[in-house]
Amino acid sequence: MLGRLRAWLFDGAGDGQLPERVLAAIRRQQEQSEILIGWVQLAIVVLVTTVYESTAMPTGVVQEDYSFEVEVLAIYGLFCLLRLGLAYARLLKPWMLYLSVIADMALLMGLIYSFHYKYAQPAVFYLKVPTLLYVFLFIALRALRFEARFVLFTGLVAILGWIGLVLYAIGGRGGPPNPTDDFVEYMTGNALLLYAEIDKMVAILLTTIVLALAIARARYLLVRAVSEGVAARDLSRFFDPGVAARIRGASMSIRAGEGELRDVAILTVDLRGFTRLSTELAPDAVMKLLQEYQGRICPLIAAHGGSIDKFLGDGILASFGAVAPSPTAAADALRAADAVMAAATQWSRERQAAAMAPLQVGLAVSSGRVVFGAVGDGERLEFTVIGDAVNFAAKLEKHNKEEHTCALTDVATYRLAEHQGYVPAEPRERRMNRTVSGVAEPVDIVILAI
Repeated sequence: MLGRLRAWLFDGAGDGQLPERVLAAIRRQQEQSEILIGWVQLAIVVLVTTVYESTAMPTGVVQEDYSFEVEVLAIYGLFCLLRLGLAYARLLKPWMLYLSVIADMALLMGLIYSFHYKYAQPAVFYLKVPTLLYVFLFIALRALRFEARFVLFTGLVAILGWIGLVLYAIGGRGGPPNPTDDFVEYMTGNALLLYAEIDKMVAILLTTIVLALAIARARYLLVRAVSEGVAARDLSRFFDPGVAARIRGASMSIRAGEGELRDVAILTVDLRGFTRLSTELAPDAVMKLLQEYQGRICPLIAAHGGSIDKFLGDGILASFGAVAPSPTAAADALRAADAVMAAATQWSRERQAAAMAPLQVGLAVSSGRVVFGAVGDGERLEFTVIGDAVNFAAKLEKHNKEEHTCALTDVATYRLAEHQGYVPAEPRERRMNRTVSGVAEPVDIVILAI
């Protein structure tokens, strides 16, 4: 049980078993926390200096000519600036953090110690100053890092520091201790009530333990949140951004078999000759070529409001207006098609300039009503679009070969896009009553690129 408690408090709830990318994310969170701690420490220096310097010195004789606060606060301010610089540079080491805790408590206890000199009172006088309350601020400050060990260390150092001050007062070197068992006398005069000081240390200890337990629990939740966040970011790379946002924003668990009717536009893109190339090139070269192709095409589709439904080898199936309804789905799809063909032409020129074989891209755009929803077996789900428009787009794309074109759409989709605000850069050729394989009725098509 003690081993589990130690692991819970000091090992970050099993941090050692986490993947390196998750640990790196947690370290980044902690580094940001250290920067915040550094700024808070500087604010404390300014606050304490203001409070300390604004208190009036009494008239009369002090025990000795002693000016403690100015030098110490100046040194501590420089220490905080150095610490903040190291935090920004990501150079803080654990031993530096422990040293920072000791410096914090040394400052605080030193200031408390100096009060009996400042006010020309016996040492027991400083045991009643409210400056001790800053102990709880320094303890809470360590909670920002989400590591219980630093909270515990801060609390223990504070208790040791207070024990030192109490022993100094009891020893009589700072004036008579005037021990008493009378609480009223303790509150109204320079008397020492040992039980009151023990009570303060117990309060510090209990606060430290409770906060350490809370931070240990919070760190466990932080580790889980960071782990799930990293996993979500990794998984989102396998999903279209719109689909990922829909999954994150779903009010209920997404189940297979649930769908919605959508009026959409479908864009299919194919890299011509890729199958032949994949048998001629080395595997790494094949994947590099595919990555370059998709890296050029997919951002253009997304930039025009499209969602990548799936990759089919070198084929890309994208939808417009499926993930989120759009009144300009057809227009957006044709704008994306124009951008894709322009990028494909530029890519082919670059390959020719580099003495590589040029590549051609074929595409087609269709529109219609489809079902958009999740399919799968319950354990693995996939958002997809299902309907005649999807099949029709695939058939149109293959029909490019018959027409000796690179990109085309049907007249109905083209007219719909024009109605939605699409303006072509130049007039488009129309070919009427074309026979498209797999389509029963003749199709009127519009040539988007040859």
